[in-house]
Amino acid sequence: MKILLLGDVIGRPGRTALVSYLKDKNYDFVVANGENAAGGFGLTRATAIQLLEAGVDVITSGNHIWQHKDVLDYIDEMSCPVLRPANYPPGNPGKGFIILRMENVRILVINLQGRLFIPMALDCPFRTVDTIIRNNPADVIIIDMHAEATSEKQALAQHLDGKATIVAGTHTHVLTADARILPGGTACITDLGMCGPIDGVIGMNTEEARLRFLTGRHIRLKVAEGNTYVNGLEVVLDSELNVDGLRTINEKI
Repeated sequence: MKILLLGDVIGRPGRTALVSYLKDKNYDFVVANGENAAGGFGLTRATAIQLLEAGVDVITSGNHIWQHKDVLDYIDEMSCPVLRPANYPPGNPGKGFIILRMENVRILVINLQGRLFIPMALDCPFRTVDTIIRNNPADVIIIDMHAEATSEKQALAQHLDGKATIVAGTHTHVLTADARILPGGTACITDLGMCGPIDGVIGMNTEEARLRFLTGRHIRLKVAEGNTYVNGLEVVLDSELNVDGLRTINEKI
């Protein structure tokens, strides 16, 4: 089985890059983080459908999932393959995990959000994921840990070594160079990077980002233009569904 995980999709350039990349590829299962897919912040029903029609099986998200109101009803639909972080407090729209079947293989995808440097009232992602895995038996378990701190993402990967198939970090939009298979057999990477324009600042226009740092004021960011890249991680599983190999994706579109 060949699985692809794609980093945060940034606006229209990121969606276009993802569609172009997937059109001639043959993956068995694709997960993409779509929380920045609509104008650089959030996700809409229309942008989610575009990603799903391009070949994405599950869309994960993070702290921007609540940006557009029309997505809230959409993610509440029973069969919707769009996740919000599972460790948001109870009562929020949507779900934090999903189980899909590919022939006789049960694939569990879990979306989590870190707490370090993110000032939000979130439940513990470590305890949350333990509970989900314990109560939802699956053959393949994929985790998207949407977090700011590299330490928190790496700690979660170590915590789940031998329990999860893949633990991938998202949120910082920069593809990291630490993709590896842990001693217990879990594939992990600190951050998948992004699908979007590489010439700006983590996908956003350079001038607005520069002025934010220079002036200390909140200046509205715009999606950058120019060269686009697709970042992610390709994971190959053997006939026993153990991780057999992995390759980072850093491809100009």
